[in-house]
Amino acid sequence: MYFNNKRLALSIFWMILGAVLIALSVTGKLNDTLYAGMGGALMAVGDLQILRTLRYRTDASYREKTNTTITDERNAFLRMKSWSWTGFIVILVEGIGVIVAMILGYRSIQLILSYSVCLILVVYWISYLILAKKY
Repeated sequence: MYFNNKRLALSIFWMILGAVLIALSVTGKLNDTLYAGMGGALMAVGDLQILRTLRYRTDASYREKTNTTITDERNAFLRMKSWSWTGFIVILVEGIGVIVAMILGYRSIQLILSYSVCLILVVYWISYLILAKKY
């Protein structure tokens, strides 16, 4: 079952963590309003996940549709393909950003984008080596 008790417990945890962040922000323990916003977002995510779990457990047609979506080979292929496209596009955009930042003289942005491209390529290389041994 996709929406098991661990997922439900995690959703409840997000709700509680969000409530704690909001309470700490309102009482002044946390000075930044960022924490209140993050707490509200965590509560919303937890609430939506709980609603999805309850709907999965009670609605048979939704359960069947969700199970089909999760286990369908076409969807798995599309997810894998979209990740490969995303990685390629992100590397190209960041590479162009490095060149633009270099031309405009924004050294810190150039370094951050360069490090990001290097990190992505190192992770790609390591995962390629692991997958080459596995398959």
